[in-house]
Amino acid sequence: MINRRLSVCSETWSLKEPFHISRGVRTETRVIMATLEHCGVSGRGEAVPYARYGETMESVLARIEDITAAVEDGISPEELQTLLPAGAARNAVDCALWDMIARWKGIPVWKLLHLPRPETVETAVTISIDRAEDMAKKARACKDYPLLKVKLDREDIRGRIAAVRAAAPDPRIILDPNESWTMADLEELDDFLGEKTISLLEQPLAAGQDEGLRHFTGRVPICADESCHTRDDLAGLLGKYQLINIKLDKTGGLTEAVRLKKQAMDMGFGIMVGCMVATSLAMAPALLLTPGADFVDLDGPFLIKQDRQHGLKIIQGHLPPPPAELWGG
Repeated sequence: MINRRLSVCSETWSLKEPFHISRGVRTETRVIMATLEHCGVSGRGEAVPYARYGETMESVLARIEDITAAVEDGISPEELQTLLPAGAARNAVDCALWDMIARWKGIPVWKLLHLPRPETVETAVTISIDRAEDMAKKARACKDYPLLKVKLDREDIRGRIAAVRAAAPDPRIILDPNESWTMADLEELDDFLGEKTISLLEQPLAAGQDEGLRHFTGRVPICADESCHTRDDLAGLLGKYQLINIKLDKTGGLTEAVRLKKQAMDMGFGIMVGCMVATSLAMAPALLLTPGADFVDLDGPFLIKQDRQHGLKIIQGHLPPPPAELWGG
């Protein structure tokens, strides 16, 4: 008889300052934490319900409740893939399963999945939308970091980019308009982005309205975020995007994320590993995907006033492997 107990709760974490992207402003992040106990050990997983994908706290909690009996009866991460669709609910349970299995067996998750040992990586540090002079001030404070991510909408695009680049001449820069641009914007800005040595442009056009990218050869590589959730999306992205952004809340956990990364690389896509705004518990499993990635954007804990115990520490734009006390055995 399997002796498991799955418990789920919602949590609210205040941010250091308002976080502004093209879809709005937030001052806190709300997460779901799943805890799976078995034979005296417990594993945890954290996920962020995301309204852009039709999720609410209530809908995610209800999805997990629907499969709680099956999880407690002893299903594997592989079997979980057939019980829940990709999304936050499956992510929370999938990561809790892997954490619990690793602790029960005494083998870290990266070994269980035959992945490289995670090492310290360069992570993007995000500058959210603000007045150009205020974005420049934040960029100046991070001018010695290796990688910045700049959120944008359609207002003062050139002014904001120019101000950030002048304040931080050296770091690689990712621009993220969060689906807010048009094809005309992209064509008009292409030379300017090249002149400002932008390294990556993340999801400039709305998912489902990005066919124009198939006929566009720009100076900056383009990464699919909202357009890419699972392996099922990859075929439709060929010829439009050069990289994909893997987020566990989109893939529905680490199990699918590992497969998505491998198939995407086999198909010639570059890899970005990203996150929602969340605590270190959500970043820890994503760090297992970072070996070989072109870009890493796991600064969620950097945006929160107070992180979890045993949280990750971002030091000058560098993120170490997760401690076993946090997640992953």
